[in-house]
Amino acid sequence: MNLAVIYPLYMHLRHSSWLLELKNETEPIFLSFFIPVGVFLLIAARRPSEHRSMIALVAWWHICHGVVMAIQTAQARIHGVPRSFMDVVLMIVIGSLLLTLLPPKRDVVVPSVA
Repeated sequence: MNLAVIYPLYMHLRHSSWLLELKNETEPIFLSFFIPVGVFLLIAARRPSEHRSMIALVAWWHICHGVVMAIQTAQARIHGVPRSFMDVVLMIVIGSLLLTLLPPKRDVVVPSVA
């Protein structure tokens, strides 16, 4: 299901339809599933070493989200619509911080059978 929204997101960004036709910059953003990620990150925050993959996923999601927002901001400026890059910077900083604070991998100890 998540992969099904890649093509609509690509088309919105490729042709600036989110800006020129829809006049709605939030549609591509909501296609990136902001709300569910936050819920699962809160669950992962309780025991971060057990949820490394989830935290890494959220970190990379923020970075990818920031890249999409950078494309949108550049397109907006090309078409004369003022838009700040501050939200882009914020997303990339959050993703980078999450990667930096990611707990180290735990070694899995398998008990040997004697």
